[in-house]
Amino acid sequence: MSPDSGPVVARLFHALLGLVFVIAFASLRAQVEPLFGAEGLAPIAEAVARARPGGWLATPTLFWWGSGDSALRGAATAGVIAGALALVGVWPRVWLAIATLLYLGFVSVGAPFLQFQWDSLLVECGVLALLLPRDRPQPAAHLLLLFAAFKLYFESGLAKWGSPLGDWLDGSAMSYYYETAPLPTPLAWFSHNLPGWWHAIESRATLVAELLVPVLLFCGRRGRLVALVVLTGFQALNLATANYGFFVWLSLTLHLFLLRDADLMKMYARLPGRAVWGRVLLPREEVGAPAWPRLRSGLLISFGVAYVGLSLVTARVELGAGGGAWAAALQQYTGPWHVFNAYHLFAQITRARVEPEFAGFAAGAWRTYDMRYKPGPLDRAPPIVAPHQPRLDFMLWFYGLRARRAPPGYVRRLLAHLCEQPGRAQGFFVTPLLARPSHVRVQFWRYTFTRPGEAGWWRREPAAPELVMACPKG
Repeated sequence: MSPDSGPVVARLFHALLGLVFVIAFASLRAQVEPLFGAEGLAPIAEAVARARPGGWLATPTLFWWGSGDSALRGAATAGVIAGALALVGVWPRVWLAIATLLYLGFVSVGAPFLQFQWDSLLVECGVLALLLPRDRPQPAAHLLLLFAAFKLYFESGLAKWGSPLGDWLDGSAMSYYYETAPLPTPLAWFSHNLPGWWHAIESRATLVAELLVPVLLFCGRRGRLVALVVLTGFQALNLATANYGFFVWLSLTLHLFLLRDADLMKMYARLPGRAVWGRVLLPREEVGAPAWPRLRSGLLISFGVAYVGLSLVTARVELGAGGGAWAAALQQYTGPWHVFNAYHLFAQITRARVEPEFAGFAAGAWRTYDMRYKPGPLDRAPPIVAPHQPRLDFMLWFYGLRARRAPPGYVRRLLAHLCEQPGRAQGFFVTPLLARPSHVRVQFWRYTFTRPGEAGWWRREPAAPELVMACPKG
């Protein structure tokens, strides 16, 4: 039996994945009503109604049986509780299954705010975690989770290699990345202002980290330890320079499968508070052989073949390699379950940061509404908000990229709230909203980081024609 597939890794993975679920659901709970409630920007009840012809197989969500505001709050709260119970080791696979089912329910009908690749990755990891026994080695299950880590990096590297801009190959990508990331941190300003030759090194080093280093995951213990150091450093830079919600923490949790039980036990021996950690890491009693070993192995191998095969089909379709009509049809049927995912993070880097700015008009003057986390005042430092992900702030980054097009539905609802029910939108803004504006406006600004020696964090200039909407009269 491989020493790389022991129960200590499995137990710690269950605990840390439970923690990620707590973070994800707590972040979601804080914004579930203004985003998804009956009066929210993208009501889940409406999404369920639109999905009815396809049924459960096309839209796997528990909200078929209720999608009111109380159901949404209850589901998010239940997800926090389920993750917490998995974290402390109470029937972890049972509670991870519940947390995964609840999160899949949100992701299935939570467009556009729950369509990020890390939302799908969390569902995928939740399903794979159910294959891991906590009391005995299970090499096949560990290999599948190692494959999940591999495809997260390698497929993202393939997407960067094939970028239509060629920005990763020519070394220009990182010259724009820090400035145009959806929600940068203060350290992004300093990183952006490093020399151009350094950004060229960073760009090409990213390709090496995502295309070559993941191969080491299958090259024995030494190869995995080298990969662990490189990929963990890579994620640490992501954590320091941008706010990606729980994504970095989930990625680091997958890195556990680059370690052996013996490696973790050496770390455990040096930890303070070992009695607490021992409850998480160490089996409490000896167990016998599993019942029905051949049936269990057969089911696991069958799932593993399907998982790898369908993941490769999805990658061919989503990374533009084709595969024919059969591949597209297969991906259409399996895609809604968010288990056989492909990943293509930052395939090409946006070269301009266009920010929408909202305002209301009353008493002959416009009042600008500053959002909580997006760039607004030029002297306000970029925030540190992760692992919380403010979903509206994130999505408005995409809206800025399409400033000359008609606003999407969630922006139209936001403008309607600003006109008629500003209290429903106040949580998104730090500026007090006008109670009865006669008009609301969206202006678009191109933001760039200042240079060393300049005042403030940002510069800006107009980027697109403004959008002005008259509010209905009382």
